[in-house]
Amino acid sequence: MVRFRRLVVAFWAAVAVSGFVAYQHLAPILTNQFTVPGTDSERVRLVLQRHFGERPDGSFQIVFRVRDARDPALIRRLEPVIARAAASVPTGKPTPLIVASRTVVYADLLTSLGFSAAKRYTPRLLAVVGTPPGVERAYVTGAPAIQYDLDPIFKRDLLKGEAIALPIAAAVLVAVLGLSGAIAIPFVFAAATIFGALGIVYGVAQLATTPTYATNLVQLIGLGIAVDYSLLVVYRFREELAQNDHVDSAVVRTMETAGRAVVFSGATVAIGLALLIALPLPFMRMLGVAGFLIPVVSILAALTLQPALLSLFGRRGVARRRILPTEPIDPERGFWARLARSIMRRPLLYLAVGAVILVAAAAPAFWLALTPGSSFGIPRFPQSVRGFDVLRAATGPGAVAPTIVLIDSGRPGGVHTASVVAAVRRLTAELRNDPEVAHELWAPAGRFVDATGRYTQVIALARHDYGQPQAQAFARRLRSRLIPQARFPPGVRALAGGAPPQGVDFLDQAYRWFPYLIAAVLVLTYVLLLRAFRSALLPLKAVVLNLLSVGASYGMLVVVFRWGLGHALLGTYRDPQVEGWIPIFLFAMLFGLSMDYEVFLVTRMREAWDAGVDNATAVAHGLERTGRIVTAAAIIMCAAFSGFVAGRISGLQEFGLGLAVAIFVDATVVRSLLVPSLMAICGRWIWWRPRTVDRPVHPLRGGS
Repeated sequence: MVRFRRLVVAFWAAVAVSGFVAYQHLAPILTNQFTVPGTDSERVRLVLQRHFGERPDGSFQIVFRVRDARDPALIRRLEPVIARAAASVPTGKPTPLIVASRTVVYADLLTSLGFSAAKRYTPRLLAVVGTPPGVERAYVTGAPAIQYDLDPIFKRDLLKGEAIALPIAAAVLVAVLGLSGAIAIPFVFAAATIFGALGIVYGVAQLATTPTYATNLVQLIGLGIAVDYSLLVVYRFREELAQNDHVDSAVVRTMETAGRAVVFSGATVAIGLALLIALPLPFMRMLGVAGFLIPVVSILAALTLQPALLSLFGRRGVARRRILPTEPIDPERGFWARLARSIMRRPLLYLAVGAVILVAAAAPAFWLALTPGSSFGIPRFPQSVRGFDVLRAATGPGAVAPTIVLIDSGRPGGVHTASVVAAVRRLTAELRNDPEVAHELWAPAGRFVDATGRYTQVIALARHDYGQPQAQAFARRLRSRLIPQARFPPGVRALAGGAPPQGVDFLDQAYRWFPYLIAAVLVLTYVLLLRAFRSALLPLKAVVLNLLSVGASYGMLVVVFRWGLGHALLGTYRDPQVEGWIPIFLFAMLFGLSMDYEVFLVTRMREAWDAGVDNATAVAHGLERTGRIVTAAAIIMCAAFSGFVAGRISGLQEFGLGLAVAIFVDATVVRSLLVPSLMAICGRWIWWRPRTVDRPVHPLRGGS
């Protein structure tokens, strides 16, 4: 890489430019879909698409706020408007106008378009509908329209997050590296890795439905990881320059130590995210792909671009003028060494204090409640969301995200038989009496029966949003009690689909597989750390402490969002539920991210221990050599994650806060208190390893 450094830099410049161009065209093809293959809700979705020519995720609602919905002349004037709107969208089929209240009239506009294709027709529908005579305000709402209006909000939130993270990162780099050209290296490294990953995401999105969250994840998480990794390498490069006369020799030594540690750390981050790809949920799988690309591209850049940049900048390029005093790195006198010796004298006290802090932070996790999603954790000002609110006030949220019971008679014309019709009527009666159902809709013809007469659908509009506990309870009640009580004839199947049952299926499937994900991450992480640390107890300690860090992250989600502390202090949403994908993705991401600092800390301790010093001196040496730089790296990472919290989407606020809390806890309580106190209590036994693993297990040479 040093020999061909200009070619390497040119290659990564081309990667960054092409990724930036692809990023400009990425948003329109992204969409948040929670389909669950192999479940009843997915079967209902496929039948509706293939036999009824409609997809709930691709359909719109045209909502009119009027003075008097009982005026027949007004209804006659609005019918041609709905017909023109349907004609402007491929496969568009309008339903008859429905009087929702004295001042609200609406119609469904059914299509067979996919979510990402349908949302592009939102501006056309708005232009066609306009504001007809006698209408106070017209809205185009529904899942595609809401997503279309949210796309620019995601982009603006991302810019706001970067506006927070970048100045903080720059300030930290200046404080650590001084006024120097070296400050540019982490930002060049970050730009190359972020846009390289986004370019790959663009290609992946052409082949599979990719979540809208992907761009925010790649850019903000990528910023934190890339700047951190590059900072650690540049810092070590400076140390090596002080001991090597030749720049290229210093580059080689830096990559043998800090570079190798960065690669190992990136691999630990990639493990959990790679395992997400195995989940049978497209949303989680594609989030895993997007997240997995961040450390993978960072590793590739660390192996290629980073040494090329160090060689190009050279001694003069990374020379600094200090603006803050630099702490001495003498392990006998530095702040971190003094802290380590204090902990070694009173390890039980420090262990108790750290453990109490972590357990107290994690305890609220027992009150964690999950939702598959919500239409309330988004800004209310877009016209589609205001239209949703108007419709919700008149009919309930179920008008936009209804429950659908699909009846499959098993043969053409079967739904017209007397026994099936009687069972359907019993089902509609059960729905009418259910406290969660605002309206039930069914007829033996029209949109409710497919062209062959094999299928019919019953539509139930719930009183609560599809992700709220009441809607989830209704979906379970529908499957376990209401459908069986309808007594459909033998051979006839009734399947519950639509938004509430699909949300229940998503949570059930996700958390059915979550324990296997946890087990796989724990085992693989332990094996990797066993290789890195040459100790059987150090990896076990790291795994246990990481679990506590993740638990603290979950607990703070409850405190900030459910109990409202964040709403009072930061203006975040107050929501009794956390989006169901967040605890899983947090675990997969955090286990690797938190291990980064463990790797940089313990590998330095291992160097000292292998040199023959005692356990207390080894701990002091590790803390002194990594304390300043790891603290700086953690500040940068937390700043990047705070960009999520500054946004206006509740799911990303929750995700960002969870990441920031875990990194903060890991860099302070875990690394500064618990790790050295446990090492003091265990003494020399913390370095023990069985003879059976002594031969195949080799250390990660060097450190940060």
